[in-house]
Amino acid sequence: LKICLTCKAAPQQLSAAQVDAGHGIVVMTDILYNSFFLTGSSWSKLGSVPLKHVSVGPAGIWGVNKDDKVHKFSGGDFFPVLGLELKQLDAGGQGHVVGVTDTDKIYCLNADRAFSIQKEGILTWDQLQGRLRYFSCGPNGCWGVNSIQHIYFTVKVLPNTCEISGFIRINGLGVKIEVGTDGRVFILNQSGQLYERAGISDKVPQGTEWKEIAFQEPLKHASYDLGHLWLVTKCGVILECTD
Repeated sequence: LKICLTCKAAPQQLSAAQVDAGHGIVVMTDILYNSFFLTGSSWSKLGSVPLKHVSVGPAGIWGVNKDDKVHKFSGGDFFPVLGLELKQLDAGGQGHVVGVTDTDKIYCLNADRAFSIQKEGILTWDQLQGRLRYFSCGPNGCWGVNSIQHIYFTVKVLPNTCEISGFIRINGLGVKIEVGTDGRVFILNQSGQLYERAGISDKVPQGTEWKEIAFQEPLKHASYDLGHLWLVTKCGVILECTD
């Protein structure tokens, strides 16, 4: 099964690397570690700290630099958050932040700690079971992929305690997975093909099947929020798509 979307070139920023959308905000990084946020029809610089990955959601705007140092945005710029180094993180949960280390260990920062830190300080993260190389949370659970591209789902990571209900393996293979703030799930495979998880409901939070979203060129990043799917092609072009 294939899904067709209506896409247009979004406002461009040279050499886009990654995009993330959540809570009505769209942020991106380029290959030179600059961060931007979308204002109207153009990108504006987001802080002064070089970052390789940024994420926005109920927990605010967070990022990691090329040395895996964690940062949070507050008061007009990013400040370092000590206590743990992560290669990828996600602020799309219900106030909590999740992420993975360079050895694929999985961590969660509960909502109280994520909210309360407003300047440089040390935070205590909770380690979750398992190993993942990319991890993303939404209102109906969290999704991740591991080093051999297997896909895993957990129905709940409790935002206040980081307690987890356990992972189940989902069919398919992928390298990056993103959950929208409304619960829609999108995955990219190694070839840059994009799929959406279909059949997600309260009774079946893990959904029932993957549906391919057909594109003419391979993609390297995807993020969804408020009816808009934001994509970065392998060539660094940003696309904005709607159903």
